[in-house]
Amino acid sequence: MKLFAFFMALAISPPVLGNDTYCVYLVRHAEKDVSNPENRNPQLTACGVERAQRLSKILADVDLQAIYSSDYVRTRDTASPTASARKLSVQIYNPGHLDEILQRLITAKQDALVVGHSNTTSALAGRLAGISLEDMREQEYDQLYQVVITDGHSTLQLLHQAFECSR
Repeated sequence: MKLFAFFMALAISPPVLGNDTYCVYLVRHAEKDVSNPENRNPQLTACGVERAQRLSKILADVDLQAIYSSDYVRTRDTASPTASARKLSVQIYNPGHLDEILQRLITAKQDALVVGHSNTTSALAGRLAGISLEDMREQEYDQLYQVVITDGHSTLQLLHQAFECSR
């Protein structure tokens, strides 16, 4: 397990970046409470809270300069531990207008974390990388996209978070 954690740390370590190089990390919100199907803005489950804290540790060595989240409890709560650890505020974006957040990311040229949804995270990662990606499955929470952009050219890596809920 320690060896796997070591390789996971190597996989997400940011590359040595030049002036026009930056990384965007994209994740879907952590596990949400689905006990009330009428609730369109549920909180995270205990496992979701644990996953959000683990994400902060996974990205601990990444020099994030911005954190973005859609304005839902589950996405904000997924972004919160990482934002708190870096003393950054979470900037809200509208997941229904991906072109706007895409432009913000490209214009800012900053290392950033974007927390989204099963139908927006891979779409935004694909747009940053210039490729088309399928939406995540409803029960899929472990994907972490890393898009490295250098001089307008991008490289996409799909990583999987090593996480087992202890609850």
